[in-house]
Amino acid sequence: MGREFIDLFERWADSYDQTVTGHDEEYKAVFEGYQEILKKVAEEATGNVLEFGVGTGNLTEKLLEKGRTVVGVEPSAAMRKKFNEKFPQVPIYDGDFLDFPSIDSVNSIVSTYAFHHLTDDEKERAIQNYGQILSLNDRIVFADTVFVNEEARKKILKETEEIGYYNLLEDLKTEYYTTVDVLKSMLTKYSFKVRFTQMNEFVWLIHAVKQE
Repeated sequence: MGREFIDLFERWADSYDQTVTGHDEEYKAVFEGYQEILKKVAEEATGNVLEFGVGTGNLTEKLLEKGRTVVGVEPSAAMRKKFNEKFPQVPIYDGDFLDFPSIDSVNSIVSTYAFHHLTDDEKERAIQNYGQILSLNDRIVFADTVFVNEEARKKILKETEEIGYYNLLEDLKTEYYTTVDVLKSMLTKYSFKVRFTQMNEFVWLIHAVKQE
């Protein structure tokens, strides 16, 4: 359920905001256009928003600026502490994509840079659950690293190794990054109309609207 990565985020909490602003050269391409990616997710979300993996609250800030009502879910205690310091008015719960409290009246489920912490089987279970929570025309809006296909995965891994970005390479090999076709198949299976928009070399915007 992604909780095998909690130790990483416990250690990363203090420097996360520096990483996403391009101070870590290895991850610069992953976070290219970071503010625009957050802004786009916030623009696509509507109504009452359930946000998974809130981290230090960077997406939450954009959602609040858009006038959204936000409830956050975050498994890392260190990240929740950072979040509470910035947004004490926003409810936040200890949980993850599959294990979280019941939230009333959710219109949008959002997340950035986090869904890849689930295996493909876990991703499908999560999407099935969200299909039961959301009503007609409600939506999922995620931004995450996704590969176009397996050939693209191999190409990026090879290029990353050649550059010598071994921390990024380890992440790409050990975390559960999936492909566009796999995610599209899962979402359409559970009655979502889905659109993918590439935001940078690594990250895609996934916009899925409930149809039935």
